[in-house]
Amino acid sequence: MEKRIKLGISSCLLGENVRYDGGHKRDNYLADMLGRLLEWVPVCPETECGLPVPREAMRLVERDGSTRLITIESGIDHTDGMLIWIEKKLKKLEKDNLCGFVFKSRSPSCGVTDAEISSPYGIFTKYGDGIFSGKFMNRLPAIPVEDEERLHEPTVRENFIERVFAYRKRYLAL
Repeated sequence: MEKRIKLGISSCLLGENVRYDGGHKRDNYLADMLGRLLEWVPVCPETECGLPVPREAMRLVERDGSTRLITIESGIDHTDGMLIWIEKKLKKLEKDNLCGFVFKSRSPSCGVTDAEISSPYGIFTKYGDGIFSGKFMNRLPAIPVEDEERLHEPTVRENFIERVFAYRKRYLAL
């Protein structure tokens, strides 16, 4: 029997109540349809780095040439703790034989090109990658990544699945 293909996924997309408001963003297509064919490896950067559920909402803030993960109301900077966790998590994920990753769109930790980045005064300046997804893509650039919203487009979904299988064949030779 052939092993199921392993993909990372933002935990909230599988229905886990890990979001800042205590909720989830379950995606039925990913959880139910693709979940029958794939082995999901759920990841929630914010809870896994030690933040509680619920918690204060956060945003990405560009400050002194770097992007920081800051709570919106109290201004607490969680960047350093998150970066320590990310380094450990990426070392583990490198050994997990992932063939792709589905990130939560617009998330300050998991967005792929669509996480809002603000000035220190809270004014939107640009879009970019979330703090975890950006580090993941830099460290593991060959692994196909996508966000759940784009996967609702049939051509994007088909292309992503083809890239996952091509990655598996080329890099894992299973």
